[in-house]
Amino acid sequence: MTTMKTLVVAEPRQMVWQQRAKPTPAANDVLIKPIAAGICGTDIHAWAGNQPFFSYPRVLGHELCGEVVELGSQASGFRLGQRVALIPYVACQQCDACLSGKTNCCENISVIGVHQDGGFCEFLSVPSSNLLAVDDVDPEAAALIEPFAISAHAVRRAAVAADEQVLVVGAGPIGLGVAAIAAAAGANVVVADTSEQRRAHVAQKLGLATVNPLDADFDAQLKAEFGGRLAAKVIDATGSPAAMNGAVKLIRHGGTIVFVGLHKGDLVIPDIEFHKKETTLLGSRNATLEDFAKVGELMAKGQLRADMMLNRHYDFSTLVERFEADVINNRELIKGVIHFER
Repeated sequence: MTTMKTLVVAEPRQMVWQQRAKPTPAANDVLIKPIAAGICGTDIHAWAGNQPFFSYPRVLGHELCGEVVELGSQASGFRLGQRVALIPYVACQQCDACLSGKTNCCENISVIGVHQDGGFCEFLSVPSSNLLAVDDVDPEAAALIEPFAISAHAVRRAAVAADEQVLVVGAGPIGLGVAAIAAAAGANVVVADTSEQRRAHVAQKLGLATVNPLDADFDAQLKAEFGGRLAAKVIDATGSPAAMNGAVKLIRHGGTIVFVGLHKGDLVIPDIEFHKKETTLLGSRNATLEDFAKVGELMAKGQLRADMMLNRHYDFSTLVERFEADVINNRELIKGVIHFER
């Protein structure tokens, strides 16, 4: 086979099939055949033309599990037939962030499937350093390691400890991952979301308490879940300015807020509340190898499962025909995974 089937976003709102040359791995690269791929909000925004710093045409797909099919001449650490998950962040390793170990916020970061072509294709060549061995993880779950890793990074930024009261705001994929990972750390976790469907998903798949921020007695419900106290840690995964601006009201004095959800505009935080509580406010971006390894470990132990965020499945061969109706316009979608022919 010298060509491969590739799914390309040619321009906003136009997804097409193309035949492209099958890649040959460079010296330090590994050629993988995708098995399963997650669909991210970034992919949806890119299709719609709302993704910043994005250029077309582009092959999407940065949440990926694949099989090793060829090794570059100097690639090591992997074997043919091995199952791997993609770490899509290609860092420069030279900027101040990289040199301080924060490759997740590299000044020159290039994300596979966002800034360069990704895994919605039959074969993908990637640096061996951007792969994680996942032979003991189901492919569907392995495809979701990247969003779970973003969640794990936020939990690590919050320094969540056992028995701490943690409020997770937003039950999208990242919020669900945050809640599951914080719970695995032994925290007392409550999830806030306005969607009845998503609250039901949290209760059924994660077994955690939920609250609705729109309820008139929301504050009372929240304190009841935490034994009469406010949360020690609030991790916001909404990207909603209203939720983020109000987060400081949801922590106790001396509490911590972590913003993992992204809002493109400005935030206006009540300074009196912020100062009197001596609030710690942190941002959380992407993930590091440590976070990916943590997720792989939790999955291998059964403490993280695909169904904690996954609720839709798609076939790669019919994705063009289904994408707008079943992904873009599907109000019940939380997280979808694409399956490839094997």
